[in-house]
Amino acid sequence: MKKKWWLGAWVITVLALLLNAASIYKYEVKTLRNETTTLEPYRGKLLLIVNIASRCAYTPQLGGLEKLYSTYSSRGFAVLGFPTNQFASQEPLAGSELEKFCKHKYGVTFPIFGKIDVSGVNINPLYHYLKNGISGVSQSEPIEWNFTKYLIDRNGFVLRKYSPRVKPEEIAADIEKFL
Repeated sequence: MKKKWWLGAWVITVLALLLNAASIYKYEVKTLRNETTTLEPYRGKLLLIVNIASRCAYTPQLGGLEKLYSTYSSRGFAVLGFPTNQFASQEPLAGSELEKFCKHKYGVTFPIFGKIDVSGVNINPLYHYLKNGISGVSQSEPIEWNFTKYLIDRNGFVLRKYSPRVKPEEIAADIEKFL
């Protein structure tokens, strides 16, 4: 009987460690001020992670993303913006310049992090996880452009991927469903 209890405890511990290791919270990212952090402060929240750019045809989506953030943040939802310059060099800004642009032009108050690569040989590990964390999606499926969106559950696992063509307001029903 003692052996069965010990084995059960061991299995539960291993599963808990595997689940924690496979979620987004362990990945290090840079803030706009170039400080290293993780996504641990967002544990337990429903997240929408978006690769953004200030000079893209989809940049007006920042306003819609802010509306989602302000509407649902009190219920445990957050939008996290990750600028990238990988698509037609559409993100020339960085740091406080980028922060100022997003805030003054689109009223953005949701967190924006430092520039990252979302594909290629220098892909940020967070985005490697996001790209591979969706069942039924090819691991080699590229991020097609700026404003690709990933909905992440409260445990840090990928629920859905949205094309850049999907407007933020079109995601509201899914946010409601998972909140």
